[in-house]
Amino acid sequence: MADSESFPPIEPTNFDLIVVGTGLPESIIAAAASTAGKTVLHLDPHPFYGSHYSSLTLQDLTSFLHAQSKNPKTNSDQSDTSDHTSDHNATLDVTTRPLYSDIEISSYDDSIEEHSRKFNLDLAGPRVLFCADLAVNLLLKSTANQYVEFKNIDASYVGDANGNLMNVPDSKSAVFKDKTLKYSEKNQLNSFFKLVQGHLEAVKSVGVGVDVDDGKIISDEDLESPFVVFLDKMKLPPKIKSIILYAIVMVDYDQDGGESCKDILRTRDGIDRLALYHSSVGRFPNALGALIYPIYGQGELPQAFCRRAAVKGCLYVLRMPVVSVLLNKDGGSYRGVKLVSGQELTSHQLVMDPSITIASPLVNSSSESPKDVSNVFDLRDVSGKLARGICIAKSSLKPDVSNCLVIYPPRSLYPDQATSIRVLQLGSNLAVCPSGMFVFYVSVVCDDALEGKKSLHAAIDGLFSIHSSGATDTSSTVQTDTTEAKPSLLWSALFIQDLIEGSMGPVVTTPTPDGNLNYNDVLGATSKVFSVSNQSMFHFQKLEN
Repeated sequence: MADSESFPPIEPTNFDLIVVGTGLPESIIAAAASTAGKTVLHLDPHPFYGSHYSSLTLQDLTSFLHAQSKNPKTNSDQSDTSDHTSDHNATLDVTTRPLYSDIEISSYDDSIEEHSRKFNLDLAGPRVLFCADLAVNLLLKSTANQYVEFKNIDASYVGDANGNLMNVPDSKSAVFKDKTLKYSEKNQLNSFFKLVQGHLEAVKSVGVGVDVDDGKIISDEDLESPFVVFLDKMKLPPKIKSIILYAIVMVDYDQDGGESCKDILRTRDGIDRLALYHSSVGRFPNALGALIYPIYGQGELPQAFCRRAAVKGCLYVLRMPVVSVLLNKDGGSYRGVKLVSGQELTSHQLVMDPSITIASPLVNSSSESPKDVSNVFDLRDVSGKLARGICIAKSSLKPDVSNCLVIYPPRSLYPDQATSIRVLQLGSNLAVCPSGMFVFYVSVVCDDALEGKKSLHAAIDGLFSIHSSGATDTSSTVQTDTTEAKPSLLWSALFIQDLIEGSMGPVVTTPTPDGNLNYNDVLGATSKVFSVSNQSMFHFQKLEN
């Protein structure tokens, strides 16, 4: 039984919306509803904001991963029910389902623990924002941007199995300055960028449905064809094609795999991604590149929307688990929630973290027989997996480069590498680690843990040198056979994360972090999830007021 004195009662007890979990989708929903004038209660069982989108200290990250990897257990037996009665005849016990598995945490330097509190490590990394993407636009329109600051990602590279990192020439000026490209390759890449820019400008000025005109408009036939086919039609060499597909357009799967490829990108979508990238370059005067990252970590984003919601009247309570969903007598429709304190609260709508699920079948108190729960809670299965890695090293991959992105295209590290591997390096100027250290995030989509871990280890072996804790060599890098030097790995955490889509219904569940670099798909999925029954309080537009 919970200690009721440690859980003061929440007032009022009825709300338009109750949100459980402070991840980015939940925080945006709370901000939108609060801005629309709805009464909102925002709960989180954890003592920190961000949930699966949070940035944590080294020790807190380790504890969270292990806690979220255990078998689900209901908290209903811990609730305090001594002073509360209920007029409903059924409840739905909820619990936390494990989203993380196959956790490997390794420390190669005992001194790393001394700096544990100085790290802000992202659970959902690697993650950046494009300067012109949906998340940036939403931050600006909602004025939540006043609660978070960003810095530029200095450079992007394409890596290979030999440890070579080649610059990504993502603009006309970058192509001109690149010393690794031949003159003919520069001309081909600039011609392709010019074609795409001409197409985008013509479509913008004339509108949809225009005819092909002077080569400025890409034909509908080409737009519907695979992007890799269109690039071949443009006679781009393999190196240039790989840069466009995997380092600018950010495709996951091997596009040269033919019918075996799980996700073939259409030319239309490829052009849209190119447009996003190019429109992001130089959008802000203090961010010359396309990519930016929030100071203090990605966990600042959900906190920014939580602050926005709080200004509009949203009530926040951390360290407060929900143990069950309350149902009405009219056939089991949603009524409210019961907290671990034993208090019962009611609302018109409930939004829950993707890790929260049903702990037991719905039971009617009179018959004790299981009932269908689909009219209240849409249980979503795991739709895929991500292999994620967090590494801490003593030095940068490149001299004088603090923050950078590295892409390993399919088959670049080993022959059967089926998907791109993305690595994001961040330095202390982003307040994510102590001075003199660097944080690296690695991720790859995968079918199973074995495949995912193989990709992670291949990237780590290519990027770092590993020394034992008692080694006497204090140098921060180890020279390889090439001119580059590998940073010494100090600490690493590797794990598998389940992918779960959001669901609609009387009880709404939000999506887990996906494998993309930016939040566009997460925001799109969130928009679909909470656009329920044409309820205007769940429209992003409300955040613009």
